[in-house]
Amino acid sequence: MKFTPDLLTFENGSPVRTAEDWELRRKELLHLICREEFGYRPAAPKTVTGTVIGTETEALPACAICQTVEIAFDTEKGEFRFPIRFLYPNDNQAHPLILLVSFNMPSFPAEDLIANGFAAAGFAYSDISSDDGDFTSGLAGMFTRTGAGDEWGKIAIWTYAASRALDYLLTREEVDTDNVAICGHSRLGKTALYAGAMDERFRFTLANNSGCGGDALEQTKHEGAETVPYMNGKFSHWFCENHKKYSEMPIWEKIDQHMLVAAIAPRYVAIGSAIDDRWADPYSQQITATAATPAWEILGKRGYVGPAEQINVGEQYAEGCISYHLREGGHSLSTYDWQRYIEFMKKHL
Repeated sequence: MKFTPDLLTFENGSPVRTAEDWELRRKELLHLICREEFGYRPAAPKTVTGTVIGTETEALPACAICQTVEIAFDTEKGEFRFPIRFLYPNDNQAHPLILLVSFNMPSFPAEDLIANGFAAAGFAYSDISSDDGDFTSGLAGMFTRTGAGDEWGKIAIWTYAASRALDYLLTREEVDTDNVAICGHSRLGKTALYAGAMDERFRFTLANNSGCGGDALEQTKHEGAETVPYMNGKFSHWFCENHKKYSEMPIWEKIDQHMLVAAIAPRYVAIGSAIDDRWADPYSQQITATAATPAWEILGKRGYVGPAEQINVGEQYAEGCISYHLREGGHSLSTYDWQRYIEFMKKHL
């Protein structure tokens, strides 16, 4: 199947032939994704600080510590603060880190993480800005809105906070700064993908059940899947204003979700699906892995290394830079998913 738009063709119609060409094409894709889907983010602040405000060791694996840290940075309208949880093995070593954007107080599979030598951090998206059309809420209200069509939506706002948490975490001696992942589930899986595309310091992007507007290709939607018109009708605040026009036209004429995944190349991305999560459209998620693969191949790397037909429940294909797994069950971030993401990262550290 030929996927449109073609990843390896510039907007002016000329072909992408080299790694240098791809870097230019990637920048073109990022501008397109910002302008048409999520909106542009403000520049990073000059300084970001973190203050430890609490420490816990109870109910954790041996030699593990979990801290609550308050992140602070300046904005257009003053200082903004939000809390993160930071879990790490207390062994004076640097560890691969997974940063989770969470619906509530971040909860990690601590035993699995610590046993595999991982650290984790996370924050609740509601501590950044409410999940609705109120752009005076939290961080959203700290920047002047102009009404421009490419002004950032809530997903972009949540990713901005993820980058600020990363600013701080990269200063911690417990973090292996070369091996940091961004992770999210559902709408926060979409958030993880956009964060991974925009911030190259994330070596790994772990997107769980992200579906429409995330890693499910629009041009291959299956029965029961969420659609752009539905999403724009109920959750338009996730996106920039320009995205609304795609409720009336095929999104793939100009942009489709393989472009978002491809913008992460040459780094690593893991796509997690569940067989009963028809709303997220698991087979279209797998097809996106195939459709994004040329971005890695032009760089001499392997993208998705797996079959074209829908894989079986319980299988994972993680040899290339794009991992895809399909599990039983429905729409959730499960222990099984965490284990697959840890395995993928360990394979490519």
